[in-house]
Amino acid sequence: MRKIQRLRLVGTVVSAAALAVALAACGTPAPIPSDEPATSTPAAAPAPGASPNGVTKPTDVFGPACNELPQAGEPGSAVRDATIPVGAAIAANPLLRSLTVALKKANLTDTLNQQKDVTVFATYDRGFTNFQQNMGPDRYNALVADQNALGDVLKYHVVVKRYDRAGLVAAGSVTTLQGGSVKIKDDGDTLNITDNTGVTAHVLCGNIPTANGTLFLVDQVMQPKNP
Repeated sequence: MRKIQRLRLVGTVVSAAALAVALAACGTPAPIPSDEPATSTPAAAPAPGASPNGVTKPTDVFGPACNELPQAGEPGSAVRDATIPVGAAIAANPLLRSLTVALKKANLTDTLNQQKDVTVFATYDRGFTNFQQNMGPDRYNALVADQNALGDVLKYHVVVKRYDRAGLVAAGSVTTLQGGSVKIKDDGDTLNITDNTGVTAHVLCGNIPTANGTLFLVDQVMQPKNP
């Protein structure tokens, strides 16, 4: 596994502002449905140590960058996040400003807050910056200007079921709200999450509890298909 470098907050406000400008032309994607699509496949039994309902506690967090999050009861800390819904927890996290802008533009924040049980793979700010640089300005601007494409990318990071780390590892693959799936693999102090394009994101800090879901900070923007 490549080394995950220490997170730095310097420049995240600038990158968030740039994303906000780029998103300004976007419309509103289709709202998230309230219920997970029905499936005839029975749910996998949780692995040893997994919570049967995916609920975690602040002491359950793991990952190489958890110490970079706000601590104790500060906004954005695991202790504070456990008392508020997942959309509000994302908005309170200083490492997720670009994602917060994108969710607000897509009108998905309130919908996430109203879900009963969710798992969210939340890309931190530098991941958004790297995503833009890798795509190039023209392709990136085209993506964020397309309301359907933007909505698909954001929904691809949401699973309408609450998982903790052990539950994700036991599942091996989970279906996202967008309809595609991601593959999960344990990798020591982190998890590897591979999207449909072959890009692998790494969990920087996971098992973060919120009032209605579990939050995993990741270092890449994942995509259901090549843009």
